[in-house]
Amino acid sequence: MSTENMHEATGAYVLDALPGPERAAFEAHLETCPDCAREVRELAATAALLGSAVASAPPPALREAVLRRIRELPAPAEPGAARHRAPAARPAGPRPRWAWARWALAACVAVAAGLGGVAAWQYQRADTARQEARAAEARAAALTGVLSAPDARLASGRIADGGTGTVVASRERDRAVFVPAGMAAPPAGRVYQLWFAAPGGMRPAGLMDPASPDAPALLSGSLRGATGIGVTLEPEGGSPAPTTAPLLLLALPAAQGR
Repeated sequence: MSTENMHEATGAYVLDALPGPERAAFEAHLETCPDCAREVRELAATAALLGSAVASAPPPALREAVLRRIRELPAPAEPGAARHRAPAARPAGPRPRWAWARWALAACVAVAAGLGGVAAWQYQRADTARQEARAAEARAAALTGVLSAPDARLASGRIADGGTGTVVASRERDRAVFVPAGMAAPPAGRVYQLWFAAPGGMRPAGLMDPASPDAPALLSGSLRGATGIGVTLEPEGGSPAPTTAPLLLLALPAAQGR
């Protein structure tokens, strides 16, 4: 390569696109050219930064899209044609890059930008998972607290569709837990909903997990004013008021200290 081509080969060198002899010549040139050495360091650092931001494999269609774009690029001029043209004046300012190297670097940036969205999505999912884990830990701690409370009292009954249900209430903690056993999974599109029964009607107390109908459920809300708890079968997502007759209606254990 000529000296001018040496100056223009920084991008190709960083992309590891120089043939062996040209790569060796360029590396020898780097030892005597501080400008090119600095530019190589900057380009390499940028490439490393972009790479570190991507934590996911590229989409399967990306390779074909890049190859298709490369096929659309104009073919280089014949070597002989260049000898018959007067050399163009070199513009002032930053040195030009080889056209294909410029495009390749731009493609790397575009890919990294697109996959950066994937990385952000993955971070959001991880953050959501952490929040869900903290919420699950808080629910488990509250559930355990009710079941182990010194003043915990329980009442049990048969569920209309089979199985049994037990409510464990702690007036001191002002919470209650519903513990089912042998409860059938709800039909598709339906969910078991818990309720606090009071003289003025029933208020929502949370939904049971359709995938785990026998899992203990911590009722949402305070025991204040409630005289019992009920379970109904509701449309998926729950209802503001019961739409079916209760499958189970239990009186809350006697209020102690209240």
